Amino acid sequence: MRHLKSFFNDDAGATAIEYALIASLIAIALVTILGSLGTQLSGVFNEVSSALK
Repeated sequence: MRHLKSFFNDDAGATAIEYALIASLIAIALVTILGSLGTQLSGVFNEVSSALK
């Protein structure tokens, strides 16, 4: 019974899970932002290329 109580009171794994969730949310935000930015930059480079021809 003592081992079971210590297992439920141990919160060391919770911190690692919280950090993993934060890192995954940051990664999702970066992918979304960089995808949008990449599309915009592609348009700008195409305009510049067309203007130089």
